[in-house]
Amino acid sequence: MKKDNLIWTEKGRKQVFDCRVFSVWESYCKPPVSQSDQDEPLVFSVIDAKDWAIVVPVIENAGKKQFVMVWQWRHGCHCLSLEFPGGVFEPGEKPQDAAARELYEETGYKPEKITKLGEFSPNPAIMSNKVHFFLAEDLKNHGKQNLDKDEYVEVVLVDVEEVSQGMGKPPYIHALMGTALALYCQTTVC
Repeated sequence: MKKDNLIWTEKGRKQVFDCRVFSVWESYCKPPVSQSDQDEPLVFSVIDAKDWAIVVPVIENAGKKQFVMVWQWRHGCHCLSLEFPGGVFEPGEKPQDAAARELYEETGYKPEKITKLGEFSPNPAIMSNKVHFFLAEDLKNHGKQNLDKDEYVEVVLVDVEEVSQGMGKPPYIHALMGTALALYCQTTVC
C-alpha cells in the first residue's frame, strides 16, 4: 500500500544541541505536495541518538523461569527502575554483538544462545534511532561486571511471572521494558 501523499521532504537541517548521549537538530521539511500549498519549510525537532540493544536474559532456576535484571537510578524520573540489561551500540558494532556485550558488562552473564526478537523506533515522532530487542538463553555467569564509570547497577533474578504482573507499576516503569516483555511473551507463555 503506497502512501506517497503523506511523505514529507526534508530540505535541510541544522544542529542546535550536542552532548555525549544525543544531538538535537532542526529539520526543515516541506509537507506532501498533494496536501498543502505551503511554500516555506516547516521546522521540526529531531533527536539523533545511537541505536541501542535491550536484552531479555532468561534462566531456569529451581524449575522456574527467571529474568536477569538490573536495578538502576534513572535521572529523568528521579527514581529507581528495575530493567532488562541494555545500552548503546559501539561504532560499527552489530546489533547481536552489542546485545551480548551489554548483557555481559552489566550482569557478568554471557549467553550461549541469543535471538533477535524485533526492533522499534523508541519515539518516531522525534527520535531517529532504533532499539533492538534480543532474547538471551543458556547463560553462563562469569561473576564480574564491567560497568562504565557512570553506571551503577545491581543485578537480581526475578521470576517471569512477577515481572509480567508488575509491568507498568513501580519499579517496572520503563516503557521499553514493557515492549521487551511483550516480545518475549510472543515466544513463550508469560
